[in-house]
This record gives sequence, structure tokens and C-alpha cells, in this order.
Amino acid sequence: MKENKTLSVKNIAIIGVMTAITCILGPLSIQIGVVPISFTNLAIYLGLYILGVKKGTISYLVYLLLGLVGVPVFSAFSAGPQKLFGPTGGYLIGFIAMALIAGIFIEKSGRKFVLSMVGMILGTVVCYGFGTAWLAFQAHYTFAQALAAGVTPFIVGDLLKMVLVALVAPQIYKALLRANVLTEAQTA
Repeated sequence: MKENKTLSVKNIAIIGVMTAITCILGPLSIQIGVVPISFTNLAIYLGLYILGVKKGTISYLVYLLLGLVGVPVFSAFSAGPQKLFGPTGGYLIGFIAMALIAGIFIEKSGRKFVLSMVGMILGTVVCYGFGTAWLAFQAHYTFAQALAAGVTPFIVGDLLKMVLVALVAPQIYKALLRANVLTEAQTA
């Protein structure tokens, strides 16, 4: 039997809703230096729990494309290619790798707390790597200066976001399954 590789209208709508949530949370930020505190990663983690790795990553990519074409969905309601090529662009690209890594752990573990946390931590570390390297290049920082500006102040907050999502998102996911908004097949 041939597997249908296209997305159904229902799946596209669910991806759209999660993209909209990311568009709402992403611009909310607190500027603390070159790199702001943002809720984008929280929205991505949530999307991965609800949609799974493939559709969760697609949701983030749609968000990224919306921001690139000028919709003010990035931190501090910014947008455009200058944001991607600016000092924090490495984090925006790093979120793709984060979504893939965290999503695989979340989905393949059956959304279990410990393995989901491991995936989110590993994905975030990879994202930090992309972001730190690009920040160092763009801002003419040493790697240590870029770590101090773009990673160190965010570790505790990002861990709190991960724990919050790991505790709350499985309940949201189960409620969406019970309400027949999602099916197990749609999140794989």
C-alpha cells in the first residue's frame, strides 16, 4: 500500500495554529543586551510536543519564512532578512536544528519527561552553538565574549521553559487527542 506523503487540510490547519502561537510568543522579548530573552524556543518546544518532529519543524520554518518576508514576528516585533543576517540570526537558524533534535527525542520517547528534557537540552545546546558562532562573527566578539552575551544569561530561563513545557504540554497533547483535534497518526 502506497503511503500518502501529502499533508491533509486538517494537518495544515494544525500547523498553521501552532505557527500562529509562535508568531504571538516570538515577538515578546526582553532586551538584555545584543541577544534578547525571547519566548520563541518555548513555542517551538510546545509545537514539537503537540505536532511531532516533522510538523513541529515545519511550523517553525513557516514562522521563520513569515519573519523573513517582513511580518514582524521576530523578537521585539522585528522582521526581514537583516534580522537573519544580524547578530542573532544564528539563533534563528539554530532553532531549526533544535527543533529536529528535540522533536526526535520528544516524539520517539512517547513524550516522556526525562527523554524529552534530554532532547530539548541537546537541541538547545546545538542552537547555542549556531548562535554563539554567528554572534562572534557578526559582533566581532571572541567565542568567550559571545558565550557570555548569548548563552550564559539564558541558561536558567531556558531550562525553566523546558521544564514548564515538559510538564504542561503532555496534558495539552492528551486533551487534544481526547477532543479528536489530533490523532496519534497526525503527530508522527
